[in-house]
Amino acid sequence: MAVPRIAESVRHTISQQKWGSNQPMRSNIEAPPRISFDLDGVVTLNESFPAGGTIFSQGDIAGTLMYVQAGRVKLSVASKNGKEAIAAILGPGEFLGEMCLGSRNTRMGTATAIAPTALKVIEKNEMVRALHTDHALSYAFLSYLLSRNIRLEEDLVDQVSHSSERRLARVLLLLAGKGNQREPHGFAGISQGTLAAMIGATRGRVNLFMNKFRKHGFIKYDRHLGANGGIRVNTSRLAKVLR
Repeated sequence: MAVPRIAESVRHTISQQKWGSNQPMRSNIEAPPRISFDLDGVVTLNESFPAGGTIFSQGDIAGTLMYVQAGRVKLSVASKNGKEAIAAILGPGEFLGEMCLGSRNTRMGTATAIAPTALKVIEKNEMVRALHTDHALSYAFLSYLLSRNIRLEEDLVDQVSHSSERRLARVLLLLAGKGNQREPHGFAGISQGTLAAMIGATRGRVNLFMNKFRKHGFIKYDRHLGANGGIRVNTSRLAKVLR
């Protein structure tokens, strides 16, 4: 399998989709395109976790990766002095624990379900076998990893280049996951404290911005969205403001 050639092809395709051939790179404010995975030829184990359930903890032995079928997962990293940073919020169609496919033998962070979550768990050796024998799966998985890497780079640019208000708006758009469609799209299970940790701001600042967004019609609270209510985002209006 010519991995370097495939990687170069995939990175070129993703770059062309996101920025165009002659456009300067900018912080992306739309959810990345969904990549489809056919796992029928892969031996998996179905597992479910309630909201608040720990999927794995920082420092655990890393011998499996997981594919999210439903729900949401928070990836967090704790420092030695107990401070927590949120690395990502993952949803359906995304992987977690994929670092085990490299030389990493322990979990770098903690994965927690923030909504009822269903996973397909795959042993490391089984995934390596599948990637070597199924070229379509290998290409899709590599596309996914490169897309995630681009997303991380954009997160870093966003963190150092933009205000906390703009960072919050971008996070809301990504969590809504629908780009710039006309209809409002929502999510549940994510508190203002979690949003604050994601953008590097205080909860008080996030509350201030959320009230401002609500007054402008960018978001609205929906008590019927999820067990404890959620947030609906007018992605079209909010995206236009950011542009």
